[in-house]
Amino acid sequence: MKLLLVEDDQALATALGQALRDAEWVVEHAASGQEADFLLNTESYDAVILDLGLPDGDGTRWLSEWREAAIDLPVLILTARERWADKAAGFSAGADDYVTKPFETAEVLFRLRALVRRSHGHAHPVLRVGELAYDTHTHHVTLAGRPIALTAQECRLLGYLMHAAPRVVSRSELAEHVYDRDHEPDSNVIDVQVSRLRRKLGATRIATLRGQGYRLVEGEAP
Repeated sequence: MKLLLVEDDQALATALGQALRDAEWVVEHAASGQEADFLLNTESYDAVILDLGLPDGDGTRWLSEWREAAIDLPVLILTARERWADKAAGFSAGADDYVTKPFETAEVLFRLRALVRRSHGHAHPVLRVGELAYDTHTHHVTLAGRPIALTAQECRLLGYLMHAAPRVVSRSELAEHVYDRDHEPDSNVIDVQVSRLRRKLGATRIATLRGQGYRLVEGEAP
């Protein structure tokens, strides 16, 4: 999953960004509302963490503009402002959740995962497609109750397909949401990783729709 972190405190952005990457997120950072606005209009993300005290305008103003522009991805406000009036302003601007500083990183991760799951129509933290299960908190994958060992990149790829199932996901969408913008995959990298997943999960479990992309199906266990 790909996240935009909008935070002008560089030390905080670096520490939080690394914690998110360790939790299998692809993270991009914007230090101002204007930079975030450019990225949101040119890149694709699954969620946003937004500080309110930005150097070029209040975060609620930027959030209101994004919502008016139909940018409807989940937004978690992360700010030192803890008054009820500030929280009300954040939610009124279109925030989906609100966490005050100082914060526990684990709480931010739990809330982000819940926001993204629900944006894809999933309430339970364990996603299932047939006998295949993916725990969004631990990133553990099981097939018919048997644990499956995946690399970090394979886990990110499968996780995105699990969130999207049963929708068809194009190669370009996978490239945008699963890989870092500065390390975009070569033309055959996605094909290779899908092939590796098929060897571990069963050849019929990931269907290729020619000219469209990939889709998880309730295939037979290998």
